[in-house]
Amino acid sequence: MLKQSILVGRQAIFDREMEVFGYELLYRDGTGNCANIMDGNEATAKVMVNTFLEIGIDNIAGNAQAFFNLTATFFMSRQYEAFPTKNVILEVLESIEPTPLVLEALSKAKQDGYQIALDDFVLRESHRALMDYADIVKVDVLALTIEELKQQVEMFQEYPVRLLAEKVEDQEMYEQCLALGFEYFQGYFFCKPQIVEGVSLSGNRMAVVLLLAKLQDPQIDLHELNDLVRNDVALSVKLLRYVNSAAVGLPRAVDSIAQAIGLVGTDRMRQWATVLALSQTGNKPSELMRIALIRAHMCEALCPFYDVAPGSGFTVGLFSILDAYLDCEMHNLLAELPLSPEILDALLNKKGVFGTILEGILAYEQGEWSLLDNQLIDDGRAHSLYWESVEWANDVLETIIRK
Repeated sequence: MLKQSILVGRQAIFDREMEVFGYELLYRDGTGNCANIMDGNEATAKVMVNTFLEIGIDNIAGNAQAFFNLTATFFMSRQYEAFPTKNVILEVLESIEPTPLVLEALSKAKQDGYQIALDDFVLRESHRALMDYADIVKVDVLALTIEELKQQVEMFQEYPVRLLAEKVEDQEMYEQCLALGFEYFQGYFFCKPQIVEGVSLSGNRMAVVLLLAKLQDPQIDLHELNDLVRNDVALSVKLLRYVNSAAVGLPRAVDSIAQAIGLVGTDRMRQWATVLALSQTGNKPSELMRIALIRAHMCEALCPFYDVAPGSGFTVGLFSILDAYLDCEMHNLLAELPLSPEILDALLNKKGVFGTILEGILAYEQGEWSLLDNQLIDDGRAHSLYWESVEWANDVLETIIRK
């Protein structure tokens, strides 16, 4: 169990191919449900140490980079030296002034092999000295007009740095930053569909929706589910592989869909088949499926505390990214699926018990701790469940992305 006073969230950072480059880790003091702490340096150090010791860098970032926000004092105290250099990027907060002591500390960090990122940085004469130590510059694109953004990019070209666009909220801004030469992108644009008015779903995506509709039919029985999955060769192979994986942990190996259903039950089998059906679209970044799996597992785990059905919670979490995954408006997609009114209300309006659970998970993802339901985090429950869900999602992805 992780310490109750620590909350850690993360936000993905993508490269130009929409693959995950890294994660920015978000910190808050769990005792007050906010970041209003008396000693920011001590709290940051405590969170970082406990994050590495309790969770592990592999669980947090895998092979990706982990971005940590550091204060000036934290740089000068060199407490970061406890962490590996290969997948840690140290962020210089925008509030840090480039004093001689700060510049000396940054120089030492660079000599030690750490990469340095300047957070929310705007190039101006008073802070130009920081550029000599930067590997990555993070630019808040919402804080600048497009002309100001172009001017900043031109000035940054004088230095051997990579540019990261922060707070990219939609496809248009993503494409503008891509054209300007940004290498990395951070924000929630990837969780929103790219809607083209008047264009219907492709044949492949429509086939996925039809399969999802059949899987969600509450009247489906064991024989129908068996026939439905067995007739889709790719789905059948992946499902058997997954059922026999360590992530599932069945007491013995199975070699048929019917046998698997008999061991785990129709409801659980339908959930796994739904996950695998979504994974077959194949043209979306794997991080999007990871987010869906994390939400599904966490939502399912929280349902007993609200006395609602875990299976429905799993569906709510998984389908919360359906619009982004299939590039279609959520209300149009859900019209094709036989879902209960409670699930529909949660996905469309964030209403009802399932809507409350989903909103809490979304708030956790974004580090908006003040929006979380207090009863979920008084004992660190949201935090521990989130990282359990991350570990589970990683295990599932390792199985389903194999050909």
